[in-house]
Amino acid sequence: MNIIGTVFLLIGGFFYAIGGLGLVRMPDIYNRAQAATKATTMGTLSTLIGVGVVNPAWLPKLAIILLFILLTNPVSSSTLIRSAYRNGVKASEKTKIDSLEKFYEKESD
Repeated sequence: MNIIGTVFLLIGGFFYAIGGLGLVRMPDIYNRAQAATKATTMGTLSTLIGVGVVNPAWLPKLAIILLFILLTNPVSSSTLIRSAYRNGVKASEKTKIDSLEKFYEKESD
């Protein structure tokens, strides 16, 4: 069980590293937030599963934390991005499609 737990912990660390790389490499706030949210969600889930495998007595508490992370991470990311969009934060020049344009009017300065 220690080996399986360690594998999950390593997978979690890998996702955290990829998320950090995404923050550096992505061109704008929208892409950065998407990369960071997915990476931290998957990294946290993998890490908590690894801890749960190593310490099975903690599984009920870890399951509650997992559920909380699954519910709050995407919502908080969406809220931050929506706020950035509505306040006129520009997307990268590489962005070709603005699917939200018809739903939100950007606030003018």
